[in-house]
Amino acid sequence: MKSAMPEQVEISSEDSSSSDADDDVEECKQPSADFTMDQPAKELSSEEWLLRRAKGYQEYMNQIRVPTLRGSLIPFTSWIGLGRSIKQLYGQPLHYLTNICLKQWDQSRIGAEDEQIPLDTTIHPYKAEASIWLIEEVHRLTTSHHHLAKLWLADPMHHAFIDPIFPQLRA
Repeated sequence: MKSAMPEQVEISSEDSSSSDADDDVEECKQPSADFTMDQPAKELSSEEWLLRRAKGYQEYMNQIRVPTLRGSLIPFTSWIGLGRSIKQLYGQPLHYLTNICLKQWDQSRIGAEDEQIPLDTTIHPYKAEASIWLIEEVHRLTTSHHHLAKLWLADPMHHAFIDPIFPQLRA
């Protein structure tokens, strides 16, 4: 019994609807048939790679709508804890800068007299959640990918503050 020969399929990454805004980003092209291993492959510098990654991240985050209807009252003891609950309840990531902001707000409580008191007894949960969503909207809609890349370049652990939650985007 002869086995069927696998069908070869050509995969093209070229997009005929590319705009002038994409001119600064090089397209990935297949090497020509006369490509030899002696030729060094053009590698992106860490700055270029981070800039491309930041651009894609920011474009993606800009597409996600901030919820207008609130789910329920969320009890919380820390800003990071409230952020984690919001992500689970709404199934959405929070922007890198929002996560950094929440971390800084928690750090600012260290050494305060009320450090051990749950935050939801000091700040009403609705106001706290609304504050996070307001900051999130600012970060999603106005952050420059150049600024993000600069921050990521300075912080080798930046990926720890990028949420892995990917909601389905609606067209």
